[in-house]
Amino acid sequence: MSINSALNSAMSGLSAAGRSSQVVAENLANALTPGYTRRVQDLNSPGAGVPGVRIGNVQRLNDPVLISNRRVAEAEYGAAKVEADFFSRMSDLVGTVDDEMSLASQLSDFESSLIEAVSRPDSQPRLNDLSVKANALADSISRTAEGLRGLRVNADSAIGSQVDTVNQALKEIEKLNARIMVVEAGGMDAVSMQDQRDQLIDQVNGIIPVNVVRRDNGQVTLYSTGGVMLLDHKASELSFTPSRDIMPHMTLGNGMISGLQVNGRAIDTSPDGPLRGGTLTAQFEIRDVTAVEAQEDLDAMAADLIERFQDPALDATIGATDAGIFTDGGAFYDPSNIVGLSNRIELNDLVALDGTGETWRFRDGIHAAAPGDPGNSSLLQAYSDALNTTRTVSSVGLGTANMSAATLSANLLSRFAQDNETAARASTFAATSFNELSQAELALGVDTDAELQNLMLVEKYYAANARVLSVVDELMETLLRI
Repeated sequence: MSINSALNSAMSGLSAAGRSSQVVAENLANALTPGYTRRVQDLNSPGAGVPGVRIGNVQRLNDPVLISNRRVAEAEYGAAKVEADFFSRMSDLVGTVDDEMSLASQLSDFESSLIEAVSRPDSQPRLNDLSVKANALADSISRTAEGLRGLRVNADSAIGSQVDTVNQALKEIEKLNARIMVVEAGGMDAVSMQDQRDQLIDQVNGIIPVNVVRRDNGQVTLYSTGGVMLLDHKASELSFTPSRDIMPHMTLGNGMISGLQVNGRAIDTSPDGPLRGGTLTAQFEIRDVTAVEAQEDLDAMAADLIERFQDPALDATIGATDAGIFTDGGAFYDPSNIVGLSNRIELNDLVALDGTGETWRFRDGIHAAAPGDPGNSSLLQAYSDALNTTRTVSSVGLGTANMSAATLSANLLSRFAQDNETAARASTFAATSFNELSQAELALGVDTDAELQNLMLVEKYYAANARVLSVVDELMETLLRI
C-alpha cells in the first residue's frame, strides 16, 4: 500500500468513526424518547481496489410487519376501551343488585312503601312516604336516561374532536412527505422527520386503522382498512358537524345529527364500514346504535311503569286521557310517543310533595273530588297487585317477554351488567395483545449497554486510524530528512 492510499484510508476511517460516534450518541440521548427509532450508520466498501470506507446514509432499524401488527392491536384496543367505558358508565347509572340507589332498589322501596300504606291507609306519614318513594323512582329513571343522553353527547363531541385530530395529522404528514422527499433528494438524512411522521401515523391509526404504502422518494400513502384513501400526495378531508345537544329522538337515520364525509362523500360509519376498527367508528356505534338501544330499554321500563297505573280499570277516577300516578312530563302518556319517555317521566303533581301534595289521592283515586274513607285500602292494594302483574314488554336489549315490574327492572340491571362484563373482558384481551406487541417493538429499540459497547468499538477504530495517520506522518518526516 502506498503512503497516499494509507493516508486516504485513515482519513475516511476517521470520518466514518466520527459519524458513527455521532449516531451512537443520538441513540443514547434518545433511548427514552417516545417514538424514537434506533439508528445505525451504513458503512460500505468504496469498491474493488479503492482504499478506505464509504459512508452511507443513516438507517432506521424497525420491523414493518411488527409495527403493522402493533397498530392493528392498538386500534382494536382503543375501540374495545371506548365500548367498555360506555357500558361501565351505563352499569353505574342503572346500578347493581347491591346498590341502594339502583333502579331495582328504587322500585323495591316503592313497592315496600305501598305495602306499608296498605296496612295503614289512614296514616298520612305512610302516604307521604309513598309519595317520596314514587318520586325517587321516577327521578331515578329520568336521571339514568339523562346520564345516557350525556353519554351520547360525549360520543358526539369525541367524534368531532377525533375528526379534527385526523385532519390535522394528515395535513402534517402531507407536509412531512414533501420535506422528506426534498431532503433525501439532496442526499441528506431524514430519519428524524421519518420518526415524526410515524408518530403522526400512529395518531391517525388509533382513530382510523390505516395501511401504509411506501412510495418513491421516501413518501407514504395512507388508506383505511376498508379502502378509503386518506393520503395520496394530498391529504383527504374529513367533515363532521358536532351537535351541541342530542335529544333521544335525534338519530342519524332521521338526519337530525351529523354523519361523516370524506372529501364530500358520505361514509358508512358502522363497525363493518370502510373506516372500521378504531375509536372513531366505536364512538359512532355508541352514539347511533348502542345508546339508542339503551334508550329504548329505559323507555320500555318507563312506559311499563306508567301504564300499570294509568288504567281506568284500576282507578275509576282516571279518564281515558288522564294521567295516573306517573306521568309523561306531567301529562297523559300516549304510547305512540314513547321515544324519550324515560327522560320525561314524573310523579303526578297531584300527589307529589313538591306539588299539590294531596297524598290521600293514592288511597281514594288520583282524580277524586274529595277524600274518601280513610280506612279503605282497596286502591292501594290494587296498586300493589298491579306492580306484580305480568305484562308484555318488548325492546331490542330486553327482548319480548311477559314480566312484572320487578322482573323488568332486574332484567334491565342484568342486561347492562352482562354487557359491561363482556366489554371489560374484550378490553382486557385487546389490552394484553397490544401490550405484548408494544413490548416486542420496544425490544427493537435502543439498548444502552449495546450502544456503549458500540461506542467503545468506534473509539478503537478511531484510535487505529489515528495511529495510521501518525505512522504516515513519521514516514513523511523520515523521507524529508533523507
